[in-house]
Amino acid sequence: MAGKARRLARRAFLILIWTLAAVFLLSCAAPYLDPARWWLVSFLGLGFAATLLSLLLGLVFALVIKPRYALILLGALILGIPSIAVFFALNTGSGGKVPHAPGARHLRVVQWNVARFIEQRRNNNQGSQTRQKMLEQIRAQNADILCFQEFSQATDSDHYDNLGYVRETLGYKYFYFPRGAGFKNWYGQAIFSRYPLIDSGFVAFPRPGTPEKLVWADVVIGRSILRVYTGHLQSYKLEKDDYERIEKIKNREDSLIPHSLSLWEKLRRATVLRAEQARIVRQQLDRCNYPMIVTGDLNDVPNSYTYHHVRGDLQDAFLEKGFGIGRTFNGLAPTLRIDYIFATDQFKIHRFQRIARTLSDHYMLVADLEWKR
Repeated sequence: MAGKARRLARRAFLILIWTLAAVFLLSCAAPYLDPARWWLVSFLGLGFAATLLSLLLGLVFALVIKPRYALILLGALILGIPSIAVFFALNTGSGGKVPHAPGARHLRVVQWNVARFIEQRRNNNQGSQTRQKMLEQIRAQNADILCFQEFSQATDSDHYDNLGYVRETLGYKYFYFPRGAGFKNWYGQAIFSRYPLIDSGFVAFPRPGTPEKLVWADVVIGRSILRVYTGHLQSYKLEKDDYERIEKIKNREDSLIPHSLSLWEKLRRATVLRAEQARIVRQQLDRCNYPMIVTGDLNDVPNSYTYHHVRGDLQDAFLEKGFGIGRTFNGLAPTLRIDYIFATDQFKIHRFQRIARTLSDHYMLVADLEWKR
């Protein structure tokens, strides 16, 4: 009887080992599978950190209990190295402050989802002034190019003149910020530059009435032209009720099934829409013959179809000079790196910094690049 119980236990443990390996490898496959057909696999990519941690814990237990089974997990881990490499950066000593070397070959780029600067209406609230703190943080970077998402502007005097402040007070007189037609108060993607722009435009994603789009500008630096893209892809549009559902699921309260179903449907729709937008972005990038810097809030993690398509063969500034997981969204999970700075190989990336100061719900990213020519 004891021998039969041991055989059953070994069999159950082996099934668990194969399950861990299969789930981990499926999460590694998420970047290559269209979420329209494989949306469950896409969710595994979103939870890559959890699948990787589960695999590592399983590997430790297997080494103690049944070392032969550990080979299964070790094999899965080796196959998953490319996915781990985009999830975790191992550079050291590259995130500190270094002086910016101005000149036509050196560029400092800021990427930030400013969340409409939090305070849109003029106020005298001395205890907050979040907007002013954000603008001072932008000023402190002394960047050459600013790329913003959810940048806001209004035509009435009750709201702050963000456009005028960045142009006149911060000194970025060249900019492109397409206005939403028919609105007195609008927000979207904006590019500001210390260098002249000779062309600009945007590609609206197929969701009329929303600010998600890809904005671009051609920047003249010396005798060369650089194209800068910035975009904001479909978010999950989580509202207060959704965050309450997440808390109920975390706390294992009653009625978990209806809470989970409504939340999963919202996540599924956003994932499918974002995949379509990522393909549109990739088409635009493939048509460009200039050296490129691509920034944005992709609203998706590195182990995703979205990241894989948008990045392509571009350099990821965080992977080149960052360290760790590089969280950029300060809500929900501590593993959400969803904001990026990419560049073509005409540039050498000298520094990457994530300024983890909670002003917006996203952290500011700063990269120093050098034109190789």
